[in-house]
Amino acid sequence: MPGKTPRYRLNVAAILRKPTGHILICERLGIPGAWQFPQGGVDKGETLEEAIARELEEEIGVTADQWVEVRRDGPFRYRFQAGKKVKGYVGKDQHFFLVDFHAPPDSIRVDLPNPEFQGYRWILPEQFSLQWLPATKREMYQLAFAALLDIRLA
Repeated sequence: MPGKTPRYRLNVAAILRKPTGHILICERLGIPGAWQFPQGGVDKGETLEEAIARELEEEIGVTADQWVEVRRDGPFRYRFQAGKKVKGYVGKDQHFFLVDFHAPPDSIRVDLPNPEFQGYRWILPEQFSLQWLPATKREMYQLAFAALLDIRLA
């Protein structure tokens, strides 16, 4: 009997960019030194656009009127660590959105009712370190940086 086809959860991530070119990175709650972009799963019946707007509001308090989509790319697929499954999924198909953020920088909030992050900061894209990520996500971030920011992460 053939095995089941592996399932990948549809996911979105946002690269918020200020007019200075700096991008927002957020430090995962309870994991010092683990920096990433706001991201999350696409709910059933939800479009990618609806999902990214919801995730930005839920994770960092940014509303849809505070940013404008520049472009997007994906999906970039990654698998969880060997043998791991989350809700029946073996990994994620992640769509990255590059968005221009046009609200005051202090509009970013991580002190929300269901926090995902313990801090945030603005960096230049070339300052991003793959070492901040789990090994399973590094190739995906390299592809997204190349596609959306024309940056080669090493």
